[in-house]
Amino acid sequence: MSIEYDPNRTANIALVEYKDGEKRYILHPDGLKEGDAILAGKTDKIKPGNAMMLKDIPLGTEIHNIELYPGKGGQIVRGAGSSAVIVAKDATYADIKLPSKEVRKVSVVCYATVGRLSNIGHKLEKIGKAGRSRLMGIRPTVRGVAMHPGAHPHGGGEGRSSQGMHPKTKWGKPARGVRTRKNKWSSALIVKSRRVH
Repeated sequence: MSIEYDPNRTANIALVEYKDGEKRYILHPDGLKEGDAILAGKTDKIKPGNAMMLKDIPLGTEIHNIELYPGKGGQIVRGAGSSAVIVAKDATYADIKLPSKEVRKVSVVCYATVGRLSNIGHKLEKIGKAGRSRLMGIRPTVRGVAMHPGAHPHGGGEGRSSQGMHPKTKWGKPARGVRTRKNKWSSALIVKSRRVH
């Protein structure tokens, strides 16, 4: 097994060899070292890297790479240094506190991996210069009030003029303090919103 850098994500990845000789990559949990054995499935060992159903993981355990639908594969809590915590369970659902402080219900037959993800220092990394941002595909951020009126609703005016209206996006949608997104059916599974602390 080896721990490697992946340019497509913030967390590191680990190359794992299965008992049948097949090799695959997994997200590298913090604390997992080369030569460690990990298990997927029903097991009593709650240690970083073991993947198991939420019903088999004790309350208060840090987890990551959580499935939202059984068999679909991990979809949430996959970024560097991130982890979620199981705060409650019943026969059908487990309540999981996500890094955003949102509490969400997930089916107890969904899989998750025990532990926190590696590369915890990623958020402390400084980009350093504008050129590195450009290499990462990030373009300069221009304020709407600095544009001409054909490019943005806030644009134009003589001198340094204010917006002169309720803030809008470039395409005319309300920008601050107004909800612009419809609820999905899965929003019913959110126990506590990330906006309420």
